[in-house]
Amino acid sequence: MEVSRRKAPPRPPRPAAPLPLLAYLLALAAPSRGADEPVWRSEQAIGAIAASRADGVFVASGSCLDQLDYSLEHRLSRLYRDQAGNCTEPVSLAPPARPRPGSSFSKLLLPYSEGAADLQGLLLTGWTFDRGACEVRLLGNLSHSSLRNGTEVVSCHPQGSTAGVVYRAGDQNRWYLAVAATYVLPEPETASRCNPAASDRDTAIALKDTEGRSLATEELGRLKLRGGAGSLHFVDAFLWNGSVYFPYYPYNYTSGAATGWPSMVRIAQSAKVLQFQGQAALDCGHGHPDGRRLLLSSSLVEALGVWAGVFSAATGEGQEKRSPATTALCLFRMSEIQERAKSCSWDFQTAEQNCVILGENLTSNCPEVIYEIKEETPVFYKLVPHPKKNIYIYLTAGKEVRRIRVANCSKHKSCTECLTATDPHCGWCHSLQRCAFKEDCVPLDNYENWLDISSGAKKCPQINLFRSSEDKTTVTVVGSLPPRRSEWKCVVKNLDTGRELCKGRSPPGRVCTCNMPTRATYKDVLAVNMTFSSGSWHLSKRFNFTNCSSFRECPACIGTDCAWCKSERKCIHPFTACDPSDYKTNQEHCQVAVEKRAPSKTAGGGRFTENRSSRANPGLQVFYIKSIEPRKISTLGKSNVIVTGANFSQASNITMILKGTSTCDKDVIQVSHVLNDTHMKFSLPSSRKEMKDVCIQFDGGNCTSVGPLSYIALPHCSLIYPATTWISGGQNITILGRNFDVIDNLIISHELKGNINVSEYCMATSCRFSAPSFKGSKARANVTVKLRVQETYLDCGSLQYLEDPRFTGCRVEPEGDTELEVKIQVCFSLISGGMCPLPFATGKVCSCLWVPSCTLISPSPLCSSQKENDDFNISKTDIEITLFHGENKQLNCSFENITRNQDLTIILCKIKGITNANSIDTSSKKVRVKLGNLELYVEQETVPTTWYFLIVLPVLLVIVIFAAVGVTRHKSKELSRKQSQQLELLESELRKEIRDGFAELQMDKLDVVDSFGTVPFLDYKHFALRTFFPESGGFTHIFTEDMHNRDANDKNESLTALDALICNKSFLVTVIHTLEKQKNFSVKDRCLFASFLTIALQTKLVYLTSILEVLTRDLMEQSSNMQPKLMLRRTESVVEKLLTNWMSVCLSGFLRETVGEPFYLLVTTLNQKINKGPVDVITCKALYTLNEDWLLWQVPEFSTVALNVVFEKIPENESADVCRNISVNVLDCDTIGQAKEKIFQAFLSKNGSPYGLQLNEIGLELQVGTRQKELLDIDSSSVILEDGITKLNTIGHYEISNGSAIKVFKKIANFTTDVEYSEDHCHLILPDSEAFQDVQGKRHRGKHKFKVKEMYLTKLLSTKVAIHSVLEKLFRSIWSLPNSRAPFAIKYFFDFLDAQAENKKITDPDVVHIWKTNSLPLRFWVNILKNPQFVFDIKKTPHIDGCLSVIAQAFMDAFSLTEQQLGKEAPTNKLLYAKDIPTYKEEVKSYYKAIRDLPPLSSSEMEEFLTQESKKHENEFNEEVALTEIYKYIVKYFDELFILRERIPSGLHTVTTEPNEELELTNSEITTQAEIKSWMLNGQSHQGVPKFCFLMLPLNFFLFFQERGLDLLYTVNCRMFTARYCQASQSGRRNQTWAYSR
Repeated sequence: MEVSRRKAPPRPPRPAAPLPLLAYLLALAAPSRGADEPVWRSEQAIGAIAASRADGVFVASGSCLDQLDYSLEHRLSRLYRDQAGNCTEPVSLAPPARPRPGSSFSKLLLPYSEGAADLQGLLLTGWTFDRGACEVRLLGNLSHSSLRNGTEVVSCHPQGSTAGVVYRAGDQNRWYLAVAATYVLPEPETASRCNPAASDRDTAIALKDTEGRSLATEELGRLKLRGGAGSLHFVDAFLWNGSVYFPYYPYNYTSGAATGWPSMVRIAQSAKVLQFQGQAALDCGHGHPDGRRLLLSSSLVEALGVWAGVFSAATGEGQEKRSPATTALCLFRMSEIQERAKSCSWDFQTAEQNCVILGENLTSNCPEVIYEIKEETPVFYKLVPHPKKNIYIYLTAGKEVRRIRVANCSKHKSCTECLTATDPHCGWCHSLQRCAFKEDCVPLDNYENWLDISSGAKKCPQINLFRSSEDKTTVTVVGSLPPRRSEWKCVVKNLDTGRELCKGRSPPGRVCTCNMPTRATYKDVLAVNMTFSSGSWHLSKRFNFTNCSSFRECPACIGTDCAWCKSERKCIHPFTACDPSDYKTNQEHCQVAVEKRAPSKTAGGGRFTENRSSRANPGLQVFYIKSIEPRKISTLGKSNVIVTGANFSQASNITMILKGTSTCDKDVIQVSHVLNDTHMKFSLPSSRKEMKDVCIQFDGGNCTSVGPLSYIALPHCSLIYPATTWISGGQNITILGRNFDVIDNLIISHELKGNINVSEYCMATSCRFSAPSFKGSKARANVTVKLRVQETYLDCGSLQYLEDPRFTGCRVEPEGDTELEVKIQVCFSLISGGMCPLPFATGKVCSCLWVPSCTLISPSPLCSSQKENDDFNISKTDIEITLFHGENKQLNCSFENITRNQDLTIILCKIKGITNANSIDTSSKKVRVKLGNLELYVEQETVPTTWYFLIVLPVLLVIVIFAAVGVTRHKSKELSRKQSQQLELLESELRKEIRDGFAELQMDKLDVVDSFGTVPFLDYKHFALRTFFPESGGFTHIFTEDMHNRDANDKNESLTALDALICNKSFLVTVIHTLEKQKNFSVKDRCLFASFLTIALQTKLVYLTSILEVLTRDLMEQSSNMQPKLMLRRTESVVEKLLTNWMSVCLSGFLRETVGEPFYLLVTTLNQKINKGPVDVITCKALYTLNEDWLLWQVPEFSTVALNVVFEKIPENESADVCRNISVNVLDCDTIGQAKEKIFQAFLSKNGSPYGLQLNEIGLELQVGTRQKELLDIDSSSVILEDGITKLNTIGHYEISNGSAIKVFKKIANFTTDVEYSEDHCHLILPDSEAFQDVQGKRHRGKHKFKVKEMYLTKLLSTKVAIHSVLEKLFRSIWSLPNSRAPFAIKYFFDFLDAQAENKKITDPDVVHIWKTNSLPLRFWVNILKNPQFVFDIKKTPHIDGCLSVIAQAFMDAFSLTEQQLGKEAPTNKLLYAKDIPTYKEEVKSYYKAIRDLPPLSSSEMEEFLTQESKKHENEFNEEVALTEIYKYIVKYFDELFILRERIPSGLHTVTTEPNEELELTNSEITTQAEIKSWMLNGQSHQGVPKFCFLMLPLNFFLFFQERGLDLLYTVNCRMFTARYCQASQSGRRNQTWAYSR
């Protein structure tokens, strides 16, 4: 791509146009923003897109038409054009192998008739179906029946072009369609499928009437092709100034080459008749030797009257001719095209052929990349603007449509940078103080709030210093300022001392100024900050005045914020004396001096003239550039780019200059190392994907061009073939993908041997390497293939190593006397039913002979438990076969093929061109097979004779006789030895299990992954609800209403009154104590009441803390008479639950920031250890556990199986970056359901995101060759034990071996949910085992291996060791003091307990220790440790719950003061951590002491902390629900709360509420208690007062009257009194005196 600013001479041989500007064409691949832009993905490649003014965006892909909303987030409707439910393209019209421009099945998509009064909006669509007929549909209802035109309107060829436009014309203002299409393609096979009518064969442009929803069959006019003209490819159609224009270029659809120069044909925008108005040639060839004959894209910039076209030149089959000048954007003035294209034609049948040449140059600014597409996807040739918001365009690429912004305004950080960028879409918004679109700047109606590029950067507000008088410097703001209604403030502050040097104010209409007097003391001010503000608008700038006197030049002086005194010609401090006329602070005053010092440019083109006297030989030194390698590098750059040429060592300064097409900036790179006179090395930086021009500059001379250099995307692997090889290596492995020509190394990564570099041969789309040998490692291994680009390693997939193939024999057969055939055989089979396959020579062919009841003493290579028949894909280049005959004579055997069947593999090769085949066959001895690095010799099989059988049969007969005699003789001895043998067997098993347990304890290592990704914390709302209501799930959902959108005015007045009422401490404490005295106020009610109260006071934590203090003191008074050590131990009162909730609220931040990560790591590690061994899916017991009750001691023999899992591509997970081939390790005793869980976890760990389906939505399929078998927990092959109990299928049940291929697929619709297994199923614990008897009773008896639980207690210790470091990290994070400070809540409450103990004269330190332990570890930490689902978004299994109970017990034992006396009979749960508890106790004591020694918190610090926590949780919960629940308890115990007199006194009563104010009531206004309660319960009102008021007022009077010993009064004037009460309560006044007179 290039830019040209000079006029090119016309080219006489072709219709030439003058050269327009060749501006940069940006390939929409640059900055990595846009990840948040909306994207729509379709099933097929997108063929057409259009945006209507009111009905959304229409996208045609394949045979589907989708209607989307403008944000691309929702599909409004879909039309299946070909077949319902199918968006694929028809096979019959599939495009040929050669790519064609604009290949699509949707040819036209034109919305029209929008906003018309008589018709709805219409959509004209043209498809290749039905011979190119068009349809007209309603924009608002695509599925509505359409009208179809029966003739060919658009091209019926998928590769053919079509362009059209709909317009209104004529007296009747009717709608017309002007369409240009390629109706005929010069391909016989295509023409036979889509043969147009004879009348259409030479038609290029047609005009049709489209009024209403009709589309006439006959054309109103046609423009035909000139005789002998080839096919024309039309790119676009548009309207301008009363004419219709069709840009096109001649194109040969057979060869794929442009045959002529691009042109533009013009017809009149008329009715009833097609009027040709001429055509113009479009010459965009300057800067390219072959010219640019392909027109890729077209766009009309109607506002400027300019047409823009993207032109390209041919690049050859392999893109070898591609350069930055290949593609260009050319701009033409439409007025010139319209004026000079009159009566000009050479492609159409017209009379005139007088064509002229256009002429004018345009200029452009620097290009800017506004969006990046990371994938290498072709961009659709047309950009569609947003019909309503001109800041968006729709970009189509491949199968995706994106809505992107037309500019990146936010990248400009200052006003000057914003306006100097000259982006017409961006401007500076004063109210936002950032660069933005005008639509985003509010208020829009105030033009002074917006500065666009026409204002210029000088209009930007800037802080300026000028000398108003000789002894005064003025600081002010210049430029455009936002309109302000508030006063201006300005401050000048010394940054070194913090002292304000000047401060000023001014009214809104005038800008503030600061006057700085010239003082001697100000010379020491080295840095100041000047700030101007008005309301929310703020402008500040830092000025540095360091070493002003040291500068001798004006530019350097002013560049450092100093001032230049012109008369004295010296640099001065801005606040020192200088005449105002000589005081200069602007660079413009230094411009003359700069120009005088500017050096003149030197000329040269790779040469320079030597003028230095130090040169012995003055003259010309010629530098020669030959080549640069490589020509392609990745976007990461390249550290060793080699340039070859001559005389490099003669230059002292060598630089490489890179100039790309996406910016005007150049990269200047100094040479890294001049290797010698002919070679030098450069290190190129990273860049975006583009092609750059490279030139080399020697010693400041002109740049010598080296040619283009391409930055391309990182390599991507799509397939490794073959994916399995043998352990000896040497097989040729091929990797397919893209961009392999930029890799530095190909690496094989092995878990034991590390990274191994392999030699590779790479081209752009494939890499080939020889598999290295891993001889000496385990027989089977999975290695990772990686690509190294610079210092980045890219995963390319996995390669599986299997055991070397084994050959059982060979057979040599002559075919005539000139050819020999050699067959080498491999024999594999399965062991089943006591039968064992053995090779047996029956002639010269190896076969498998089945011998009944054979016993294998040692492992045989032929007797395998798995079929390894078809694991290797051996090719002709991998194998070399040599036949040895006679006396060490050799013949090479040419490989023919490999034949595979179920149990036998035969490698066939032939020896041709010999003369004595029969004699060679007779003398042949052996065959050497070289398979990569593996070299084996195979002996030729011999023919058995009848003597073999004559000898073997008598021997077998004698053995049988002696065996029978021996059995009879020892029968009695065997019976007597049976008991001793069983004891020996038991002893042997015990010995083995104990030794295995010891070895595992010493050697086993759990690979804990520290980097486990993001911890799945619950948000605060769900954490609090699960903590407040651990067993009341029904209360959780009623508090999860979104409170942010609630109107504060909507709150019930009565609930507001109740909220104010509970804010009175005396009332609330009295209510709590009264409720706790009720016998039917259960422990559950107390916990719920405390939780509701916590939620109601969530935003008043200071008040809640004071209530907690009062209630705790009252609880101490109750406990002091009995046992003070028992206080806070159980949740039996409201205050104990309230303390738990308070700790949860105040410690939520500490839990999340400090304890959360080690706690999640503990749960993850524990799960990992449990799943390492067998887990019974029925009882949830496991081999590895911490809890003896959950120990799976009936453990079977098990082994690990490595599976190659392939995930099916599903719509829920279509990302190209997802790895779908994963190796997963499972156990052969795992059920299919357990295997699914491990496979899902492996997918999540590999890709960092879930698969997209639930477990019950997917199935597993075992793939063996071409056969597949679905794996199920229960199917027809399941084993049914005694009493009809079904044993669940396992991996071992299906005999799945290492390396087996498993496919994960999505089940079809109506899949069944997971089965809930009942007592009729079993897994690892068989019906007659002890654990199963606990459930079903002793109904089963069987003969199994003798096992006892105590044999496996070492598994508890093994699990403890595996998580020991993680557990200690968790414990120490809990009792640690971050930054030597305890959390505020813990320090505050511990100090409170210490103070209360001191007040009560408690001298026993154990009492305070127990109080602290009961309040923090017992009430909070144990609750968290046993319930990780309170903190994380995880599911807690019963087994995990049992293990966490052991950990929680050990945690509490660490806080206990009593010494544990444990014996050998103590529970294992206590013994497991017995040795660790003393260490933990010492740490806990130090923890308590450290907290006690910390300085006490002030009340203001605690109140500030509580206030901040309250603000964090505003609008988190629906507080009205909590108030309503509290109200229910008050109503329930109404009679107990209010003890009223039976009689209401008669006469006149007076209550003094305020000084000099009386409220008189009569008997008729006095209401009884029973009536009030009845109104409350029935929801009625009394005299217009809401029912809650009758509750509020008695409570108020109850509090204040009971303290004075007065009677209780009822009144209906509730609202006024409640408001006064709340006001008095909030102002802090208590115990007000209320007068009552009878």
